[in-house]
Amino acid sequence: MPATKRLTLYNSVDSPYPHRVRLALEEAGAKYDIIWINLLSKPEWYKNVYSQAKVPFLVYGGPALHEGEVPSPEAETISESMVILEFLVDLFPETHLLPTDPVQRAKARFFIKTTEEKFCKVFFSFIFLGGEVDSMLAAVEEMQALLPDAGFAVGRWSIADAAFVPFLLRLDRSLKNIVGVFAEGVTKTTLAALYEPKFSRIRRYLEDNLARDSMIKTWNEPAVMAQMGRRLDRMRRTGIINADLSVPVPKQQ
Repeated sequence: MPATKRLTLYNSVDSPYPHRVRLALEEAGAKYDIIWINLLSKPEWYKNVYSQAKVPFLVYGGPALHEGEVPSPEAETISESMVILEFLVDLFPETHLLPTDPVQRAKARFFIKTTEEKFCKVFFSFIFLGGEVDSMLAAVEEMQALLPDAGFAVGRWSIADAAFVPFLLRLDRSLKNIVGVFAEGVTKTTLAALYEPKFSRIRRYLEDNLARDSMIKTWNEPAVMAQMGRRLDRMRRTGIINADLSVPVPKQQ
């Protein structure tokens, strides 16, 4: 692999968005540094690094960075998970993070578009707002319909999988660990539906992703579930889900 400039990723424990980037970095065999950001108690210095104080945030080039330090002027900075994934495709072309075939490339991007516009929106509503089970199952079914008979989103693993699987995995584990705003019986009902034969393809897809070294290196289920639980506690107190989403706080009687 050709030598690249230093890569530094600002990451968080539970967010699926930087998880996307870590999966792609691992699949590319890239060397990178991580600076951890607690999204429930963001350090003030992080706004000096990135004014929006979101993750993921990637620094390309410059010397090694540590907490509280601002990237050097010689470094480039990149935000937004999908923008970073496309950047990694170009940075590591030999690792084929996107197919070279134009048709398969288009299919990968359509899979990503469906993830962003359909699945993610329903996911957040279901986990944090007590959204409808039928809507969540319909979103899973729509994603499953895009999968080929075997393999990953477009056959060979690509950034289409990096875009989707962090959300699918968190859905599965949130249900199994009962971490979410769920009415009584919802977790049992939803899991029973997801383990019916009609969803066997997407279950196999999830297991195939879990078996990859990239996921083994980047998935810490106890830490993710614990932080998601803390995020839910904060939401109940303040209405804040993340930097872009909040809900009214119920008035105390």
